[in-house]
Amino acid sequence: MDANVVKKWSSSNEIISTVQAALRLLLMAVFLGSLLMWIMAPTNTYKQSWLPSILAKLNSTYFEPKQGARLLIYTLPILFVAAMGCFYLHMGKELKNDKITRNPRFASWKKPVLIKGPLGIVSRVELVFLIMFIALLAWTFATYISNYFAKINPNSAAAQGEKVWQSKLDSSALTLGLVGNICLAFLFFPVTRGSSLLPLFGLTSENSIKYHIWLGNITMTLFTTHGICFIIYWAVTNELSQMLKWDKIGVSNLAGEIALVTGLAMWLTTIPRIRRKFFELFFYTHYLYIIFMIFFILHVGISFCGMMLPSFYLFVVDRYLRFLQSQRNVRLLSARVLPCETLELNLGKSLGLSYNPLGIMFINVPSISKLQWHPFSITSSSNLEPNKISIVIKSEGSWTKNLYQMLSSPSSLDRLEVSVEGPYAPASKDFLRYDTLVMVSGGSGITPFISIIRELIYMSTKLNYKAPKVILICAFKNSSELTMLDLILPISGTPSNNSNLQLQIEVFVTREKEPKIDNIKPIKAIKFKPHAKDTPLSSILGPKHWLWIGVIIASSFVIFLILLGIITRYYIYPVDHNSNIIFSTTWRSMINVLVICICIVMMTSAAVFWNKRQNDIETSQVQNMEGTTGSPSSYDMELESYPRQSLFQTTNVHYGQRPNLRRMLLEYNGSSTNVFASGPKRLRQEVATICSSGLADNLHFESISFSW
Repeated sequence: MDANVVKKWSSSNEIISTVQAALRLLLMAVFLGSLLMWIMAPTNTYKQSWLPSILAKLNSTYFEPKQGARLLIYTLPILFVAAMGCFYLHMGKELKNDKITRNPRFASWKKPVLIKGPLGIVSRVELVFLIMFIALLAWTFATYISNYFAKINPNSAAAQGEKVWQSKLDSSALTLGLVGNICLAFLFFPVTRGSSLLPLFGLTSENSIKYHIWLGNITMTLFTTHGICFIIYWAVTNELSQMLKWDKIGVSNLAGEIALVTGLAMWLTTIPRIRRKFFELFFYTHYLYIIFMIFFILHVGISFCGMMLPSFYLFVVDRYLRFLQSQRNVRLLSARVLPCETLELNLGKSLGLSYNPLGIMFINVPSISKLQWHPFSITSSSNLEPNKISIVIKSEGSWTKNLYQMLSSPSSLDRLEVSVEGPYAPASKDFLRYDTLVMVSGGSGITPFISIIRELIYMSTKLNYKAPKVILICAFKNSSELTMLDLILPISGTPSNNSNLQLQIEVFVTREKEPKIDNIKPIKAIKFKPHAKDTPLSSILGPKHWLWIGVIIASSFVIFLILLGIITRYYIYPVDHNSNIIFSTTWRSMINVLVICICIVMMTSAAVFWNKRQNDIETSQVQNMEGTTGSPSSYDMELESYPRQSLFQTTNVHYGQRPNLRRMLLEYNGSSTNVFASGPKRLRQEVATICSSGLADNLHFESISFSW
């Protein structure tokens, strides 16, 4: 490479790195400041000193003081972090790194400390943050209770026509609801797939699902107890009629009960046994979150919702982007049907769409179900296969079985309508920081590792990069599943020489003592005909999607504040200051929700429309390239011989035994080793136990779970 080009790249990298470091400090300061406000919220210092000062400064005809204060304290900082975080991630994509430090940062904090239990496999850092969050809930509950109980005495209770214990029950019920709001404020962050907050903290949408489950269980426990305590309170004070109360001003009890009932319906269907056996019931019931959120807002009023607005705001932005992307039919190029009831689907993609290994996509096939979306691991490399993206689907549930039967039948389809949400992938390739990669899989758990191997094949051949040594340990039930190893190499695009990659594959067939290759059917290849309505998969916001998401968040919120100020000044304020009329809390909440939705839809649609032209240009380029590759009749499914032979030479197959994971993993304890585990729960727990033992100081564990 030219020395001047290298010098320019180095100078550019230094500038970007400096800006990133400064921005990282700013975002951390704002985030910690926001957490401080959560800690101080239940204290008398906040209520008697900080909040009155803020309300006095925000007292205007354009914003209702309490709503304005909560937007300033709780909503604005998080949306600022989310918007600027998008800019930070965009700079990270522009950073041209030709060197990767082989020094895993904070690797010891990722070691598992809890392995078996209701929380699943929990690392040190996850346990620390969980304890801190529980401490925040306990602190908030104890402080509120202490302040409320200090005001309750026999005289104050008698003035309300109550006994002391009844007044304390009323305060306890209210406090439980306030603490539940903290959980609700964080509930939507883990399921906002396209949010910048997850990658800022080194998380992915797939690995964050368990946090959503934890938060959901705590939220519903607190809200259910909150509702039960109020019902008991109304019963002992002979005020059960309060259950049907829907006040024009203040809290609406009936709205809260409707929200609680819908929340309970969602909560009950998340019980693991019900979710696994009746997945469709779980899936469709979860759409009740819309009703839950609407009636929750009507219950507490929009002013109080400033606390939980940031996570829901970002979720709505992400959800609408997903909706727009899902309206397109993605071109399905080809498929491989394996005898072990497994499919590989190859979809066309635009050249500008890039992603890192270990990504996932959500797939919808309208001919099977128009509403069901299922996540699958991406097995392709955007560098090795620039024109297509691949996923592997194991036939296990009813949806996947229907898809497998559809494609494996003798009269295969010429075209299959497919819609996609994603891809969603880690923001960085942290696995390159290690000297050795050990990937342990069971059954279809091998699929996320295929993308890593393909990426390393590309880097070790095209970029002449010294890739980490790779050891793949696979456990299959029978010989037919050995055909999944054929998926490690793509149909085309494999370099003619992959000898630079140190790859060792150890395969264990557990239920057969000898090979039964004769009973294995050949892999069936299917080529789908192109259709005018189908387009290659592309980013809904183009190559600079992080920048666009930041613009959408910032602009939509600013427009919301402007419209809210206008509506308050010229519509709500004249009513509120009329001595005979007070503006309805319910109507105020509905106006705010409507304005928020309009702003998000308007700005998101404008951003998508602006990028549509560039996507159309890329689509035509991909179509032209496909047109030069030949007609469907000339389609060749044969893999290039050299990489296929090289792959088999590095593969050892063991029959009638299970892998001795303890012995095998401890062999690689001498250097910095990243151990991935993917597949059944017991396998992941076994690997986690070995990596967390005192004998494995250099084994850094990472779990890839499919148990959503």
